[in-house]
Amino acid sequence: MRRAAFAVAAGAMAVSLAACGSAKESGGGSSSSSSSSAKKGDAIKVGLLLPENQTARYEKFDRPLIEKKVKELTNGKGEVVYANAKQDASLQNQQVDTMITNKVDVLIVDAVDSAAIKNSVQKAKDAGIPVVAYDRLAQGPISAYTSFDNETVGKTQGQALLDALGSKAKSGKIVMMNGSVTDPNAAQFKKGAHEVLDGKVNIGKEYDTKDWKPENANQNMEGAISALGKKNIVGVYSANDGMAGGIITALKAAGISNIPVTGQDAELAGVQRIVTGEQYMSVYKSYPQEADIAAQMAVALAQGKSLDSIAKDKVDSPTTKQVPSVLVPVQSLTKDKIKDTVIKDGIYTVADICTAQYKAACDKIGLK
Repeated sequence: MRRAAFAVAAGAMAVSLAACGSAKESGGGSSSSSSSSAKKGDAIKVGLLLPENQTARYEKFDRPLIEKKVKELTNGKGEVVYANAKQDASLQNQQVDTMITNKVDVLIVDAVDSAAIKNSVQKAKDAGIPVVAYDRLAQGPISAYTSFDNETVGKTQGQALLDALGSKAKSGKIVMMNGSVTDPNAAQFKKGAHEVLDGKVNIGKEYDTKDWKPENANQNMEGAISALGKKNIVGVYSANDGMAGGIITALKAAGISNIPVTGQDAELAGVQRIVTGEQYMSVYKSYPQEADIAAQMAVALAQGKSLDSIAKDKVDSPTTKQVPSVLVPVQSLTKDKIKDTVIKDGIYTVADICTAQYKAACDKIGLK
């Protein structure tokens, strides 16, 4: 895994926030404590539920970063109990039940399906276990939330695509490959992208991609090429790097090259495609900072402490008002930004990116 460079990049990152959604019920947004009446010491048990293992970030970054930070915050006495739902909402609900049975003191949950997790979040609350919604704004009486500014992610992607297209923006059609409808983040990415792109490009085809799977994006892209004609496609909005990989495979198979494709997550394969020019950009999100905040929230809640010093803002979910929240800023990652983002923050080394297959391309852009 990564080295000490996982340390959170210094705090010049100002956090901004716009509350989203409207509330139907209140409660669960307390910033002061968990439901447990007695304050706990360092020997706490933190349940960590991540949504899937196809996207590289969860096993490679989020899990070890959270585990490391919990240990740091509890003098090595805190325990993280981990489970991955493998994109199965029903399995994740079962995992919550197991965590409740195992009497964890707090849960960090990145929901497969933000609505389907609602009853399980309520069960946890009823058992005196506060829930930190991680990366996705889960429904139910969550106690805290941290993620990235998701509409800004979409705007960043949309603007990058416009910049890449330049005067060719309306010379043909673009394809929009959005994420899964079960992920509230996907809707926010889409909204942000449309705010930038609408009226400035011609959207030929648009898809909501089941489960974010690259193979589904690949099939959708094949359908778009068939429907629009390969000579008429000038660019592709892809909501993340995994799908961008599937899209680019379809483009190559159709003999389409040199059109901009966006992405998100700064996955190693995505960064390498940016080096070669197959993918135009990704959105770099500081997983160390997001994981750090989630761990801080979880430990504080488990110990019955206030979140006031951690979460300065509030958001509303469809079910819960005024949830203490932190949204982490994002950065556009293009060829010229690789050194100042993923390398600077220690996510990857030059050697990680510039393997033998990519060395010539790395040399060409001065990545040595």
